[in-house]
Amino acid sequence: MRVDIKFSPAFAMGVCHLDPGEAVKGEAGAMVSMTPDVTMETSTQGGVLKGLKRSMLGGESFFMNTFTASQPGAHVTFAPSLPGDIVHWPMNGNTVYLQSGAYLASSTGIEVDSSWGGAKTFFSREGLFILKCSGVGDLLVSSYGAIDAVDLAAGQSYVVDTGHMVAWSEGVTYEVTKVAGWKATMLGGEGLVCRLTGPGRIYTQTRSQDQFLSWLIPKLPTRSN
Repeated sequence: MRVDIKFSPAFAMGVCHLDPGEAVKGEAGAMVSMTPDVTMETSTQGGVLKGLKRSMLGGESFFMNTFTASQPGAHVTFAPSLPGDIVHWPMNGNTVYLQSGAYLASSTGIEVDSSWGGAKTFFSREGLFILKCSGVGDLLVSSYGAIDAVDLAAGQSYVVDTGHMVAWSEGVTYEVTKVAGWKATMLGGEGLVCRLTGPGRIYTQTRSQDQFLSWLIPKLPTRSN
């Protein structure tokens, strides 16, 4: 599979070029367009229990779609629900972790499952469960806003607001903590942060869904009594 990312960073779209017999799977509703020589099959990708686990715990859809090419020159395009960027993350048997909603599409050789994040994530935006992607192939990760990559050396740390986390590679450890004291946390508008320590790569996003909703909801009209 060959992947092109178009229209970055504000309204990115991933184009997956497929050889005959090659397939790509994507989040339900993420497909934008495809050539007519591509067939689509919908399934839970691992059975009902795994679909429920991924949906209820990982924040992704219960069903996933698999697109298979039958002729040369076939392609499928994907885009996230929110305006933002897409990063192409090639995988060679390694494991990466995504925040809820960041998975867009991948080769069929990549397994997508929910993973226990540990008690340290209890107060974080990501919640107790995160998405675990492992295998061989191409992974498309989406964001709200532009994506920024940060490569950490062994022992190097970096602090990110929990609402701006997108993904991180295996080997990166993290803990959720206060950015300062409780007064600054409650009144300073920064909330909780992730302290990540390398080695490995992390991806952050320039916008936060939670911050956008906090701005939007007070402005929505309410029903008068």
